[in-house]
Amino acid sequence: MGTELTRRGVDTALPLWSAIALDAAPDVVAQIHRDYLDAGARVITTNTFRTNVRALAKAGIAHRARELTFQAVALARQAVMAWQQGQGRASCGSSAADPPIQVAGSIAPVEDCYAPELVPSDAELAEEHAVLARNLADAGVDLILVETQNTIREAVAAARAVRAVGKPLWVSFTLDDENRLLSGEWLPDAVRAVLPFEPRAILVNCVPVRQVASALKLLRSAAPSHVAIGAYGNVGHVDEVIGWTLANAVAPDAYAEAAREWRDLGATIIGGCCGTTPEHIRAVSAQLAER
Repeated sequence: MGTELTRRGVDTALPLWSAIALDAAPDVVAQIHRDYLDAGARVITTNTFRTNVRALAKAGIAHRARELTFQAVALARQAVMAWQQGQGRASCGSSAADPPIQVAGSIAPVEDCYAPELVPSDAELAEEHAVLARNLADAGVDLILVETQNTIREAVAAARAVRAVGKPLWVSFTLDDENRLLSGEWLPDAVRAVLPFEPRAILVNCVPVRQVASALKLLRSAAPSHVAIGAYGNVGHVDEVIGWTLANAVAPDAYAEAAREWRDLGATIIGGCCGTTPEHIRAVSAQLAER
C-alpha cells in the first residue's frame, strides 16, 4: 500500500507515511485495494500500518486513532463489496469455488520497522498494541496481521493483544541477510515465542526475493505443521534521499517464478511487500494457478 501510494503520486512523508492518504486520497486507497483484487489477491491488508497512537501523536492527531483505523477498514470493505458486485469479478474470471476474500488488519511496529533499538518499554507496547488491536477488531477485520516485526519482544506484545480481542492471528517478521530479526534474534526463536498465542500463520515480509526461500525453510523447521507459513517479499530498496526506489527491482514474471519455489517449500500464503505492484500479484496468481 505505502509504495503503491507513492507510485501514484500521493504524499507519504513521515511520520504518517501511508496514513496520510486516509485524509488526502481515500479514493486512491480504495482503488489500490480494487486493483489488487482484480489482479487476483484474496487477502487485502488495511491501510493501518501507521494508525497506531504513537505515529499519530507525532503528527499531533493521536485522538484520531480509532477514527482513522475505522476509515481504513471501511475502505477495504467497500473495495471488496464493489468487487463482489461484479466490478472485478468479470475481469478476473472468478468463480464460486474461489477462496473467500479476507480483510487483514495491519499492525506494525509502533516505531520505525527498521530500527529495533527504538522499541519502547513492555508497558508501552502492551498499551499501544491493545488499542490498535481493539480498534481493528471493532471495525470488523477478518484477521489481524502483526507484520514487519523486528524484535521478539514487540511481536509477543502485539500477538498477545490480538489474542485478547479474539481475532485470527498472523505474525510476520522482517529479517537481516542472515535470517535473523533486525534485533539479531534468531528466526526460529521468534517463531517459538509467538506460538503460545496460537497464530494461524507465521510469515516473513519485506525481505529481498532472493532470501525468501532460505527463510521459509527456517519457518517450516520451527513452526508446527498445523501453522501455515508464507512470505511477501520486497522489490527495490530504500534510498536515504528519495525513500523507496525501484531501481533494479525484480520484475513481475521473475517474482512469480520465485513464488512457485516458495509454494514448493510449503508456503500457502504468498503476497507482495514494498515495491510490488498489482502486476506482481497478477503474475503470481497466474503462475500459481498452473499445475
